[in-house]
Amino acid sequence: MEEKDCIFCKIVNGEIKTDLVYDDDNFIGFLDISPKAPGHTLIIPKKHYKTLLDMPNTLGTELLEAVKKVSLDLIKSGKAEGFNLIVNNGETAGQVVPHLHLHIIPRKHGDGLKSIV
Repeated sequence: MEEKDCIFCKIVNGEIKTDLVYDDDNFIGFLDISPKAPGHTLIIPKKHYKTLLDMPNTLGTELLEAVKKVSLDLIKSGKAEGFNLIVNNGETAGQVVPHLHLHIIPRKHGDGLKSIV
């Protein structure tokens, strides 16, 4: 399932090029075009789900594995000492693109970024 006007569906379909850093059967990861920190990565499902609430539970383990692999790669490469994982669900929560995506924001001591909690 895809939405013809969805920018993330266009990325999945290869209509829009991006810097892929992860790819498996159901998810891809690519660098954010407006990164909060170097290595800021988005993980998205290849199928169109508007929010996390729309994604089948059966994909949860695979999504977590994708997040862990990309995050560990960021740490091993020296781009991060830790990371924030952010999911904005719905417009009210700050979701701009209505296709589920998780932000992995690499963090280092003294990076000047603030946590929202």
